Amino acid sequence: MACYAVPLAAGLIHGLWRKSAKKTDMHGFWLTLMFLGASVFGLVDHAWHGELFALSSNLMMDLGLGSTITTGIFAAWKFVVYKTKMPSTTVSMSRIIGIHK
Repeated sequence: MACYAVPLAAGLIHGLWRKSAKKTDMHGFWLTLMFLGASVFGLVDHAWHGELFALSSNLMMDLGLGSTITTGIFAAWKFVVYKTKMPSTTVSMSRIIGIHK
């Protein structure tokens, strides 16, 4: 049940850090949205199955799942940021190879 708490905490901490540091970049904004979106998905999923406030018998397993979700979101975000900041020569070469459309 606590698997959505980890991305929620990451999204809130990241959003508050961005606000206090006065960061306005779009990449950071999208990371915050991805974290919060994952936690909303977890809330909806648990509400749908009627286990929104039920405590699991294995809390560490749930927190591990939440950490895995948060790490996956961060890795996907990092990949997208990397792809958008690629130099044009790398992009044109990857188009020739067939990696980048």
